[in-house]
Amino acid sequence: MASSPGSNASLSREKTVLSESSQAKKSQYSEEESFYMNCRAAYLAVFKSSLENIKSKEQLCLVLQQAGRNPSQKTVNQYWTPQTTTLNFDDFCNILKKEKPATKTELLKAFLKVDTNNDGYILHTELYKILTMRGEKMTVEEVNAITKLADVNSNGKLDYNQFCKLYVTTNEQCRKTALEKLEVDSRLRRQQFGSQVETSSERATSPISKPSSRTTRKTDHKPAPKRGDNRTSSRPSSAQSCKASISSTISMGTSSNTNSELIEPNTVKDWQCAQSKGCFFLEEDGEIITHKYRFYLPQRSTVYITIKPLNLSQLEGKTSPWLSVDTALYVLKENESQENLQLMSFTEERNKEMFRWKGELGSGIYWLIPFTTGCRLKKIKKQITGEAKLVYRDEDGELALTKEFKAALSDIFEMIDLDGNGLLSLEEYNFFELRTSGEKCDEEAWDVCKENFDTKKNELTRQGFMDLNLMEANDREGDPSDLWVTLLSLGYNKALEMTAACPFVINICAEKCKPRIKAIYLEAGSRQLNRAICKSVVNKGDAKVLDSGESIIVYTYKSDTRITSVIENKSENKVVIHVNNEQSKNCVNNRGLNIFAVEVAPKSMMVCQHVMPLKEQEEWIYNCVHSLVP
Repeated sequence: MASSPGSNASLSREKTVLSESSQAKKSQYSEEESFYMNCRAAYLAVFKSSLENIKSKEQLCLVLQQAGRNPSQKTVNQYWTPQTTTLNFDDFCNILKKEKPATKTELLKAFLKVDTNNDGYILHTELYKILTMRGEKMTVEEVNAITKLADVNSNGKLDYNQFCKLYVTTNEQCRKTALEKLEVDSRLRRQQFGSQVETSSERATSPISKPSSRTTRKTDHKPAPKRGDNRTSSRPSSAQSCKASISSTISMGTSSNTNSELIEPNTVKDWQCAQSKGCFFLEEDGEIITHKYRFYLPQRSTVYITIKPLNLSQLEGKTSPWLSVDTALYVLKENESQENLQLMSFTEERNKEMFRWKGELGSGIYWLIPFTTGCRLKKIKKQITGEAKLVYRDEDGELALTKEFKAALSDIFEMIDLDGNGLLSLEEYNFFELRTSGEKCDEEAWDVCKENFDTKKNELTRQGFMDLNLMEANDREGDPSDLWVTLLSLGYNKALEMTAACPFVINICAEKCKPRIKAIYLEAGSRQLNRAICKSVVNKGDAKVLDSGESIIVYTYKSDTRITSVIENKSENKVVIHVNNEQSKNCVNNRGLNIFAVEVAPKSMMVCQHVMPLKEQEEWIYNCVHSLVP
């Protein structure tokens, strides 16, 4: 039967959409691969192996220059503090993510500020004055090196257009030289990075060192593992230079909403409940800041605890990207002090975007620590065509807030109104202030605030919060700079989209008593949280020994939505573990790198990585090789 023109057109459109989606995905992976390749090239231009550590400021500066950066002393000091002894390849990759190469446009803007004649030149005398007396002062010898460049200097003047061009070209050449060196040295690539090994059977491979007793040595073809299998596979070439390695393969289905035997919310409608909101805030360096809560239970009771992203009201047509962010809540019992916390449970079961736990807890004080893996709460690279407008002048010439900014402020109000009573207390407002300005509002300032803005029961109303922001705009005569500082610190981008934050809501219901919950801190992941994650993985995960002495153990925990690995080092010496995820399918990890190395201190354990499906609607395969580096 011949198809109709309409169906042909529909099929053509569908193919076009699929093609564009495929191209976008390839572009994303291509960009990630290109970044990682540049990292490797720069590192291996200075060191023999990606597993060698940076041991001095000078080495850090050199390897950054090989990556096309020109770091100032201030930048170097930021990453190499008095407490720093070494930095590894993983640290280096994270630094490069933050320190972008200076563009010609950015450099020209800086020169234009001091080019009073606007003629494209700066006198050498003025250049000396600026570079040796302002900001990070340069030495006379360093300035002389610039003024001796014949192709950018003439008649006692610097042609800064040519200088900027030379600067960018030189940085780019450093990067290209490092890439060319990596390309030529294929042996080195093969030794350090399994993804670059030729798979042809005609090619010779490096000799394989004796594997540990826990490592499978068969190399013949195996059928694909069935869903749910967790087995050790043959040793990959990326680990051939290592003492020992283990490979974990877990085939996962689609991350469906698991039906559990937990009681449903309508069953606990007669229980007494407490609620609090909070938020995960993503910092520029990838660190995640969140609220930390104290939870009091007057008597022993069965409790039902849930956490889920907070679905804020959005303008029509706008999505809420944070709703896909994974959340969890660790429950720790306070014994003698806050430093001595005992892991009781964590919200493991899932129902749609909600994670939950039900069990019995004794009376006492508990700490609730929210957690997200960081797999989905990441900086989003998005081209923004124009900055959203926050304020405008009305017909009377008075400043007013735009509709879009009002909507954002309303969402912010919902987010910082932790107890959900529709009002902001001083404590709630101070969490907002600490996040946006780093300072608290004292009682006296709060009294002034209450005198000038709408309040109810000594708490700030939504309208009062709006008027407070309008007053800030008036104080700056319409300049939105300070308003943007607030918005950016709360996870918004210049298009007024919340892309670097995830508001959430916690609910606690107790069968026999009234629970109480209160936000105490707003801070980065604490030592207690890391210990709780490690302990939960050790308690519930599968263990594999990495070395013959059984002193290095890799624990792997899997749930319906995430896989977490923890490395325990029982030995008296630090160890370096090489991690390779390249054979994983439809996976994303919190480190943003498929291959990396971690250093584990003696007599300690650490979280190696968290892995989640890139697309929840599709199957995903976790294939990770942990290799012990000699």
